[in-house]
Amino acid sequence: MSKLFRPLVTAAFATLFAAPLAHAAAPDWASVPGHEVELFYPGQSSFEWALTPDDMSGATDFRKGKDCAVCHIGEEKDMGPQIVTGTVRTFKTGPKPSIEPTPIAGKPGAFPATVKVANDGTNLYVHLEFNEGAQPNSNQDPDYDTKVTVMFDNGKDPAANRAGCWAACHDDETGMPSANGATRTMYLARTRAKLTRQGGGDELAPADTLATLKASGDQLEYWQALLNPGQPAKPATEIVFDKRAAAPTNIVTADATFAGGVWSVTISRPLNAGAPFTNLAVGVPYHIAFAIHAGHTAHRFHYVSYERDLTLTASGATLTDPK
Repeated sequence: MSKLFRPLVTAAFATLFAAPLAHAAAPDWASVPGHEVELFYPGQSSFEWALTPDDMSGATDFRKGKDCAVCHIGEEKDMGPQIVTGTVRTFKTGPKPSIEPTPIAGKPGAFPATVKVANDGTNLYVHLEFNEGAQPNSNQDPDYDTKVTVMFDNGKDPAANRAGCWAACHDDETGMPSANGATRTMYLARTRAKLTRQGGGDELAPADTLATLKASGDQLEYWQALLNPGQPAKPATEIVFDKRAAAPTNIVTADATFAGGVWSVTISRPLNAGAPFTNLAVGVPYHIAFAIHAGHTAHRFHYVSYERDLTLTASGATLTDPK
């Protein structure tokens, strides 16, 4: 592992559509307070890119201990529109190169979602309402118009705690600058033998290291609703560890409506789902982030959010910006 990446990585760091478990009726969302989350288009911004001062303006501050969300929440409306066009990006410190080599003409750069969370003692519910705007059809994913993803971080992975879903987004994944045509999914850096500016490649950490990480629960859960207007939502549950893969059991349910250009989507899962999932407990800090593919996009061509803090209470749940 290079000297550039060793300190952070060392110290900071069923079938897809199987029938989900039965859930109770969703909460009355009108009585639940909402939290506005801005989703923005990230282009080819990887974890390694975010660690490199020559590439990312906040890399030095991140290395000093400032987390991505703390610095950048509130800037998404400005960043997304600059990135999505594929042009040079403008900062107070000067111009930065484009990080989108293949822009989709007419694609919006960002949009907000109102997110609500609830807990009825049996299930966790995550509800999103958003208008994705006028989306050109990318023709990348013919099966689904829109995909809504909740990335759940149980606090076990140091990089995910600080960088949200960027901890699993690397420079050598499909569609990224160092992929060189390879097909590679999301993965956690600590599952790799080494990490360089180009990512971790396919050489895994020793088997005993992987076993220890797995036993500690070091993973991300990936809950998804696959959507087409006028059709029932399809749920999916995946786990991100050394790759992103379908979970042995689909624990997620998904419901969605589309009216007047607005999606209303509810994703839920049991509080106690059993291994390999995290059993959720009141008062324990967790993190969630959101991704939305819109306009029949696939892989990296999505909108993302910075992570938020999720805490279950005895009678509900709260979602707050990290501090």
